[in-house]
Amino acid sequence: MTPPPPGAPSAPAPASVPAAGAKGRAVLRCTALTWAVGAVAIVDGIELTVAEGEFLALIGPNGAGKTSLINLISGITRPTSGAVLLDGREIDRLAPHRRARLGIGRTFQSSSVFPTMTVAEHVELAARAVGARRVTGPDVAAVLERVRLGHRAQDLAGGLSHGDKRKLELAMLLASTVPGVGGDGPRLMLLDEPMAGVAAEEIGELTEVIRILHREEGRTLLMVEHHMHVVLDLADRIAVLHHGTLLAEGTPEAVMADEEVQRAYLGEDL
Repeated sequence: MTPPPPGAPSAPAPASVPAAGAKGRAVLRCTALTWAVGAVAIVDGIELTVAEGEFLALIGPNGAGKTSLINLISGITRPTSGAVLLDGREIDRLAPHRRARLGIGRTFQSSSVFPTMTVAEHVELAARAVGARRVTGPDVAAVLERVRLGHRAQDLAGGLSHGDKRKLELAMLLASTVPGVGGDGPRLMLLDEPMAGVAAEEIGELTEVIRILHREEGRTLLMVEHHMHVVLDLADRIAVLHHGTLLAEGTPEAVMADEEVQRAYLGEDL
């Protein structure tokens, strides 16, 4: 677990972990989701629900199966058994691009921008990929302002800081909100370690951009992250993976106080 910076709020008071699952309409549901390589289950029987408008953080040590679970949800990997449902529809047989058309947007641990394209061109390209026939300058500017990159529209992406590249990736997920696409943005945003490689001085602003997407725009998010001060700041719920299984799930206060989590990670980093 990456510790909170000096001066960060102390850990919340202990509380019991509530039953797994989220209140409200389920946008995402994983049922008995398993992915095995040979005899080794990398993801082992995961039962997980993300409700509409909820922010769920997925934590655990390296090798716990976090990115593997994201890959199963986004379609990069097909499950050995179990199911992934989006708005109640099984999507296991759908390719990643078809899941994206249904509203699953995903970022990766490694930056995925094109160095020789401008910031604005990235948003236009992303909008066309989800069906926009015509994308205007004001359309692109409106998306970039939402991630605090409006002033960098004509800059080459290769010259951006790592934190700004992460914000550009978020803008590309939001490209389906431009007029002509007919959507209101991704139904589910999957963020795989968005703070990885981001300079300490940029983490605060990137955290705030993600917070606005969730709390002001009502986006549904599932985030893998090792920076626990970011997790505790943003998440409505936390799910802890351990050796591919769900070890604990509940509110941040409850999970951080859970004795099983403490025993499993005593003296270790999450």
